[in-house]
Amino acid sequence: MINAQIAQINNEYYESEPIDLILADESAKYYSDPYGWVLWAFDWGVGALEGFEGPDEWQKNILIEIGNQIKSRNFNGVDPVDPVLLAVASGHGIGKSALSAWLILFIMSTRPFSKGVVTSNTGDQLKTKTMGELAKWHTLCITGRWFEKTTMSISHKAYSDTWRVDALTSREEASESFAGLHAADSTPWYLFDEASAIPEKIWEVAQGGLTDGEPMHFAFGNPTRNDGSFHECFNRQSHRWITQHIDSRTAKMTNKKYINELIADYGLDSDRVRVRVLGRFPKGGDMQFMPSDVVFAAMKKGSGRYLGDDPLICGVDMARGGDDNCMIQFRRGFDAMSEKVYRIPGEKSRDSMKVVSLLTMIFDRHKPDVVFMDKGSMGGPIGDRMRQLGYPVVDVGFGENADDERIYKSRTAEMGARCKQWLMDGGSICDDYQLEKELTSRDFGHNDKDQLVLEKKKEMKKRLGVSPDWADALYLTFAFPVAKLEQPRGDYDKLPGNRDINLDYNPLD
Repeated sequence: MINAQIAQINNEYYESEPIDLILADESAKYYSDPYGWVLWAFDWGVGALEGFEGPDEWQKNILIEIGNQIKSRNFNGVDPVDPVLLAVASGHGIGKSALSAWLILFIMSTRPFSKGVVTSNTGDQLKTKTMGELAKWHTLCITGRWFEKTTMSISHKAYSDTWRVDALTSREEASESFAGLHAADSTPWYLFDEASAIPEKIWEVAQGGLTDGEPMHFAFGNPTRNDGSFHECFNRQSHRWITQHIDSRTAKMTNKKYINELIADYGLDSDRVRVRVLGRFPKGGDMQFMPSDVVFAAMKKGSGRYLGDDPLICGVDMARGGDDNCMIQFRRGFDAMSEKVYRIPGEKSRDSMKVVSLLTMIFDRHKPDVVFMDKGSMGGPIGDRMRQLGYPVVDVGFGENADDERIYKSRTAEMGARCKQWLMDGGSICDDYQLEKELTSRDFGHNDKDQLVLEKKKEMKKRLGVSPDWADALYLTFAFPVAKLEQPRGDYDKLPGNRDINLDYNPLD
């Protein structure tokens, strides 16, 4: 619904007081700008907010992202739009309750007849933290005069039954209270605080209430569990949710002395620090092939872990077009982070000659001793052409038989096992959440022959919403054993197509 329409509706509600007409007009201007509304609605730097200029940087970024999502949906007040889904996993003490209060007041002030439900893991958390923080910001808010605040609700003074937010306990037996909010011409929405501990039944019922109007669902919390719907927001459902991990060390209001003591006592890769400080989920479950703690440690080791005779090995996972990417990963010894990682987007990989040209430039720059290339789809013909040009390309089929068929069902399982052992032995990889997610989200099992079986790529993509292209490129660097170098690496300057060209337009940032 456009701003002018909101202002017109608000004006009808606030006829009695001229100041309310002005506030309604001004508030309507921020319909799709929650960050601008927060700056406008509170008297920053004065009184209780003395010394505060506005939201912390992480809060600002989230408010701006929500605004972008609202703009992209362009709700017209009649036709329902896709829900805005936002999940934030964080350490302790970063200011989640303040952000929750701002969102409640923003939606209430810009969306007549909106209906919301706020819940938390315990009644005490709901009353003292979530709603307690709302009470504080309600008194400071320029539009606070419109609303009546009680211990467990906030509602419009003139329309208390149809324009309100209720705080409900998350007891599973009370799940029906979370059913459809029926705000087809406005915003029905949910806010889950300490979302890891919210029962699955509550998540399920709330999902059914996101079909009308301009729905929204915000989930905030410490990532205390390695399963459940909150965890799935960052994994199997990550293609539907906007997700953020907030490190407590980067937030202004956190107790840095306490944080440093936690890290000193337990270590940066401990579950206690991962959950309470880094905003990361704890270590992996029983079906997780690549342990989270192993991957996390590998991301923190740093580069340069190789010897002079270690060959430079390249893995190329070929794209199938569409939303898949062609990924190029290098590894030398225990170092898989010093060389640049490249992504060729799916829409650019349909032209095999363009892929050949890009790979030629990349190989000329990095001069790998061997390239293990996925031969599936268009990889076979591209590999043939690269060998014609003189590059050391070896075809690899993910589904082909493993070298040791007694233990591994396929080449994929064998490469994955080698990669896992390499990480456990001290391998270092890029500190990037996308790679972490791809490596740690793959499940495994054993067949009736007791062979190791890894989850298929298409099944993993179905769960995650994205293809594990980067992880597969790293797997490919373990396709076959590569001997130590006996002499200096070959002269690539004589290979065809060599040129000094800037490839910075397509790296994986």
